Amino acid sequence: DRGGRLRHCAWRRMMATRGTVYLVGTGPGDPELLTLKGKRLLEAADVVVYDRLIDPRILSLARSDAEMVDVGKVPGDQETRQEDISELLVDRAAMARSVVRLKGGDPFVFGRGGEEGLALRRAGVPFEVVPAATSAVAAPAYAGIPVTHRGIASSVTFVTGNEDPAKGNSTIDWDAVAGTGGTIVVMMGRDNLHRITGRLQEAGMSRDTPAALVHWGSVPAQRTLTGTLYDIAARADDGGLPPPVVLVVGGVVGLRPRLRWFEAMPLFGKRVLVTRTRTQASVLSARLAALGAMPLEVPTVEIEPVDSPRVRKVVRCLPDYDWVTFTSANAVGVLFERLADSGLDARALAGARVAAIGPATSAALARHGIRADTVPENYLGEELAEAIGANRIAGQRVLLPRSAGGRTEIVASLTALGAIVDDVPTYRVVRPCGSGKLLERHLAEGIDIATFTSSSTVSNLLSMLGDAGRLRRATIACIGPITASTAREGGLKVDIVASEHTVDGLMDALSAHFSHTT
Repeated sequence: DRGGRLRHCAWRRMMATRGTVYLVGTGPGDPELLTLKGKRLLEAADVVVYDRLIDPRILSLARSDAEMVDVGKVPGDQETRQEDISELLVDRAAMARSVVRLKGGDPFVFGRGGEEGLALRRAGVPFEVVPAATSAVAAPAYAGIPVTHRGIASSVTFVTGNEDPAKGNSTIDWDAVAGTGGTIVVMMGRDNLHRITGRLQEAGMSRDTPAALVHWGSVPAQRTLTGTLYDIAARADDGGLPPPVVLVVGGVVGLRPRLRWFEAMPLFGKRVLVTRTRTQASVLSARLAALGAMPLEVPTVEIEPVDSPRVRKVVRCLPDYDWVTFTSANAVGVLFERLADSGLDARALAGARVAAIGPATSAALARHGIRADTVPENYLGEELAEAIGANRIAGQRVLLPRSAGGRTEIVASLTALGAIVDDVPTYRVVRPCGSGKLLERHLAEGIDIATFTSSSTVSNLLSMLGDAGRLRRATIACIGPITASTAREGGLKVDIVASEHTVDGLMDALSAHFSHTT
């Protein structure tokens, strides 16, 4: 009828003025388990409302101008806090086009996503749910325990442990759970662990049933304890295992010795200091995480472009040079920024031959459409000079855009070969603000490995430390001999020097070192 159509139109107008709330699961902890849809929504969100245990690397995907709201509840918070969160979501939906509610695990598995969805529905706020890997499955998988296996367990039962199984009005039928004959997975049960395991035994489960506890599943801090239904709670107490944990009970636990994979990674659980610039750290951190390590990013260097009449003149006169020689990816980036500022592009290098010190620098050039003419086999300045010298450069003009205060050996080598060298500082390496406090926090929590990818990262970190002895318990890994020499001169005992002076080479050296020592 006409009245119904009018009400429907009014409802549609109201809905059009409200934003959409996306209930996005982030998985058990590993940020790479975030779904592609979750990532896309997070990157576009106007408001991000997130839980306490969300990995900072996931939060960093949000827009820089997005409103970030921490609603993380800690143990002991009153239950009414959930009502406040639901109200917050409704309020923000009236103010923003896209609101992402980030929740650990899966929003609808032993979380409060269902309650939030109902509250949004009552308020007439449109919402969507983005499922994720629940820790009930993912944490055991990272511990090498499949929750089902043909011939061992054809069913799995998921139970919340955040309820006292001894209370008279428990909604969990523990007798039925114990009688399923399959795997039992209990989440959030650390505080009630003794009662839960005791209740399962009372219900008829054998005290010798294999059991495992997985703490912080899927992240490098993961710990796994195994035992039996009878002793797993005592083992957790003796081992000081705190929440969050997932309890797995059943024959599938026996597969762990053969399917254990995450904890077998060469750098599993190692806390690794990454000292590169903020923009470069992510590449190294991703490689470390892929080897099971926990990257600790403390930028010790920052690239500050030099704006001087000499730099501006060089940019205008690039066609006058026979060679342009790059000794770092930073030099490439800064020069092309200067070209862009002057309305120029890669064509400005059309008349010159280009040399690069190694694959990272070559890759930086390739991103601008330039293929290096010369790359030495060994990634050292002297080797680069020799490679260029093979082209009979006597009398030729060579531009060397690089860091202020860089090593002078390459200039001397090129000059000795008869080249006319313009050594032009296009950027300087400075120490960023705010890294000192971050470093102190990581030192207090412990650093297993410190990585250095340039002499400047070594020098600046030592300046921040004040005493090289503060890293005496850490394994020191350097990307090449020049960096290692600077580290030794500063009082560090260098344990690892990559034979290939690249991030890949450094990872190979770390893997080999710890594969031999574990």
